[in-house]
Amino acid sequence: MFAAASLRDAFMTMAGTFKQAHPGVDVTFNFAGTQELRTQLEQGAAVDVFASADQKHMAELSHASRVAGPVFFARNEPVVVVARDAAATIKTFADLPAADRIVVGVPEVPIGRYTLQILDRAKAQLGADFRERVEKKVVSRELNVRQVLAKVTLGEAQAAIVYRTDARAAGDKVAIVPIPAGINAIAEYPIAVVTGAAHPGLARAWVDFVTSPEGRRLLEGAGFLAPAP
Repeated sequence: MFAAASLRDAFMTMAGTFKQAHPGVDVTFNFAGTQELRTQLEQGAAVDVFASADQKHMAELSHASRVAGPVFFARNEPVVVVARDAAATIKTFADLPAADRIVVGVPEVPIGRYTLQILDRAKAQLGADFRERVEKKVVSRELNVRQVLAKVTLGEAQAAIVYRTDARAAGDKVAIVPIPAGINAIAEYPIAVVTGAAHPGLARAWVDFVTSPEGRRLLEGAGFLAPAP
């Protein structure tokens, strides 16, 4: 199963529940940036299910008939994570340019694209040069959200934009600074069975589980938001 890096903790937990209902079934994951997983699918990787952190990559795979019947199963909220030694300086989203070192995702990965949307939206409230002031402090652009988070938890950056679920997984290693609702961009997660899946029945069973009330309860327990009505 291919799944966006931000789904790692939730899906690993959910796999235990799924295997209890399907004795003898082994659930194997490949977690990475959505754009990297899409490339592997396009190159013919053998996989049964694909779960994306955005609609764009899933829609393009669906248009190419590489996946069938994608459905939304969760949403996620970007936040700013701040290293503990910078928490006294970066208390609000408006303080982000005060960070010495900022890390973001590459534009091709969903968190990177959401970050650019957020910075563009911030111009109306925080000044036309807000994005420029933030980007001057960017020291690296990473291929998935867990790599972005790791730069902060390892002390290589003072701040980054990640999903709230990833920020929660970091525990007390970081401070969490919310992004104002009028500026933020909410991530939407679709899931689909891959065309030509080797185990189509089990693939459909996993999708049904993820979108079931029990699956959504587990996802919300991990910090994900319910899909939009």
